[in-house]
Amino acid sequence: MSHSRIAITGSTGLIGAALVRSLLADGHEVVRLVRRPPATGDEVEWDPKRQYVDVAGLVGCDAVVHLAGAGVGDRRWTEAYKREIRDSRVLGTAAIAEAVASLDAPPKVLLSGSAIGYYGDTGDRAVDESAPPGEGFLPSVCVEWEEAAAAAQEAGVRTVFGRTGLVVAREGGAWGRLFPLFRAGLGGRLGNGRQFWSFIALHDHIAALRHIIDTPALSGPVNLTGPDPVTNREVTAAMGRVLHRPTLLTAPAPALRIALGGFATDVLGSQRVLPGQLLGSGFSFAFPGIDGAIRAALR
Repeated sequence: MSHSRIAITGSTGLIGAALVRSLLADGHEVVRLVRRPPATGDEVEWDPKRQYVDVAGLVGCDAVVHLAGAGVGDRRWTEAYKREIRDSRVLGTAAIAEAVASLDAPPKVLLSGSAIGYYGDTGDRAVDESAPPGEGFLPSVCVEWEEAAAAAQEAGVRTVFGRTGLVVAREGGAWGRLFPLFRAGLGGRLGNGRQFWSFIALHDHIAALRHIIDTPALSGPVNLTGPDPVTNREVTAAMGRVLHRPTLLTAPAPALRIALGGFATDVLGSQRVLPGQLLGSGFSFAFPGIDGAIRAALR
């Protein structure tokens, strides 16, 4: 891809920060949407709650990557925080989509974050992008979140929903919490350990986002997961192997429900999600296996 100008929301998050580093390293121009008055020339103000975007800052952008949203695993799921999880995604996405649609020369692509929570609990059944949404809070949030981008789609902008899996990284997300536990020898399987985890190495996640930006044929939902989901039991064994630590402990499901509240459904639920669109469009994974993904996170 030649020199591009790319606007990003959520640029301080795990994925956003890594994407910014990757783009800048290759000489692209990055515009960061921030929720405060801009401090530098590469910042543009927006406010998802008020659905405000300083649209002038998006002029001349080739792509908009919208990653902002309240962290699903950051706090206990009180009713208030569930509302925050939903509103931060739905209102923010609507604001970005409307801003994109209002431009005389809109960007070629809006890549909007979503999550494999869309599919709900799939048990042992492998699903790809053709599967319908599941039941429950997270699937319903994901459906509304994706629908909120309608303005951009209606304006003819190629719109992609990056349905993110469990990102294997040291700096954040679910794995950011697992590493210190396993390092201390306190790691172990969660519940019965038979639930599938659809993981993706952070390196591959960033490469996949860039592949989506550069691949005009991709639109609609794209699963950002590795090609080989593994069970929690297999994750536990791999963490033990790579970190050279015992993994004898088990966190029983009732204890996890008490500790995590609603988020326990995510950790105990099984999602076996395959990256059909990425594989079909010629993307190749650098770290398809769980051991390699864990090692890459520790580099």
